[in-house]
Formats: sequence, C-alpha cells, structure tokens
Amino acid sequence: MTQATGLSSLQDLADRFERASQAYVAAFGLRRDADWYILKLQEEVGELTQAWSRLSGRARTGDRSEEELKAQLADETADVLGHILLLARNWEVDLAPAIRRKWRFELDSDT
Repeated sequence: MTQATGLSSLQDLADRFERASQAYVAAFGLRRDADWYILKLQEEVGELTQAWSRLSGRARTGDRSEEELKAQLADETADVLGHILLLARNWEVDLAPAIRRKWRFELDSDT
C-alpha cells in the first residue's frame, strides 16, 4: 500500500472530510453557516479536552477501561483534525504556506 504525501494528500483528506460532513448535516437536517465551522471546532476541542481529562485521571472515567479512554481520545482527536480541515477549506485557507511559516517544513518533503 502506498501512502500519498504532501499537499495533495492534505487536500484529499480535506475533501474526504467535506464529503463526510455533507452527509452528516444532510442526515441530521443541520445547516452549516459561516459560524458553524468555528463553533463546531470549539465543541470538538471541548470534547477532546474532556477525553484527555478522563484519560489523565483529571475527570471521572465511569466504567471505561484505559483502552476505551484511549479510543475516545483518538476519536476526538480525529474530530478536531477533521473540523480544522473543514474550517480551512470553507474559508479558503491555504495551509501549505502557513505550515511552512509556522512549522518550517514542506508538506512534499521529508525534511
């Protein structure tokens, strides 16, 4: 199995999240307006924080095992990633130059 790298894979990933998001809002009769993207991202960051608090022993875990808590953290991390890409896509944010500026690497290289 080959793995796509660089900018094309980032755009492909954003496109896949977009299709999944469109299906989600259609299934539940939701409307995505200009505010939805940032508000949904904020909601997901809150859920990620809650998952981290449970896993790190800072919140009640209920009857969840460590494995379940780690899975929840992974799920919420995936949600945050998806909503960041949706926000960027909606607002036509070109992430490649921002990644170069902020993280000092090129998406299409290993360095």
